Amino acid sequence: MPKAYLILENGTVFEGDAFGYEGEAMGELVFSTGMTGYLETLTDPSYYGQIVIQTFPLIGNYGVIPADFESGGFHIKGYIVRQWCQEPSNFRSEGNLDTFLRLHKIPGLCNIDTRALTRIVRERGVMNAVISRKPALTDAEWAALKGYTIEGAVDNMTTKARYELRPEGQERFHVALWDFGAKQSIARELQERGCRVTVLPAGTKAEEVLALRPDGIMLSNGPGDPAKNMGVVEELRKVCVHKIPTFGICLGHQLLALSQGAKTRKLHYGHRGANQPALETATGRVFITSQNHGYAVINESLPEHAEVSFINANDHTCEGIDYKNMPAFSVQFHPEACAGPLDTRWLFDRFITLMEEAKAHAAQ
Repeated sequence: MPKAYLILENGTVFEGDAFGYEGEAMGELVFSTGMTGYLETLTDPSYYGQIVIQTFPLIGNYGVIPADFESGGFHIKGYIVRQWCQEPSNFRSEGNLDTFLRLHKIPGLCNIDTRALTRIVRERGVMNAVISRKPALTDAEWAALKGYTIEGAVDNMTTKARYELRPEGQERFHVALWDFGAKQSIARELQERGCRVTVLPAGTKAEEVLALRPDGIMLSNGPGDPAKNMGVVEELRKVCVHKIPTFGICLGHQLLALSQGAKTRKLHYGHRGANQPALETATGRVFITSQNHGYAVINESLPEHAEVSFINANDHTCEGIDYKNMPAFSVQFHPEACAGPLDTRWLFDRFITLMEEAKAHAAQ
């Protein structure tokens, strides 16, 4: 394999071996701690514009399984692993990781010390990086690296047109899924619970959402800085006045909070992986969750009609909010958990209960 280099914004250079697509890549450098789920990571829209480090040392051992993809596209800028498996073993596998990365033009880098690299990101915070075929950058390349920002993330990841998904069995509810870069597994969880799902582009106006007369509104995950989506926030604020049962996940959680007057901030290195502890404030119970976010809602900024329902057991950042002025709640983690533990899928059932209660109240 040819040599390649990872050059960090702080000047650190790692030498490794190139695999996957024969090209260079620039992006925001982040790490994911999941032991499994590399296919979901590669296809998760929330990783748009980022170079991902996998902290688990062996990646690719169960091959490429299209049925596990979280979207129809491939959104990361580059992929860094300690070692990739050249001979995967799984009855569902339809190929190997190297071929997959080549096909979808994702440069990879292996045989570097990912533990040392992850420690740098943990201590110094998220930074920009470039995967390059040469160990040094020109002045112009350094300027481009330091000036790199992720722009238009939600606009690039949302669906371009409205579409509908139907449940296999009896239809119980109609849910409007506001797509900010949604993982496919969110709609799948709703369909399994008897929901017809209308998926809407991020730029959908409040009047269009209300015209659907949905039983509930799902606010999806997505990439980037939530504060760069104030147009969406304003439309969401208009919808919230109508008190339709609402459930927000990840970016949807942040946008809902912003619509109610809260504020967000960028985390030092974010939470990414399938082993993040979320503590439920009402019970003290800790759930192990799947997460992928670089921003958080500021606890102290919440309005009086909102209260923190979950906190991260490691750094005490906001992981969930319940709203007292409307039938709405949100979580920072991924209860659909693909890949990850199944601890919090009951939150989808809670959403179903909110819609049941709203229908019962309307019938009185």
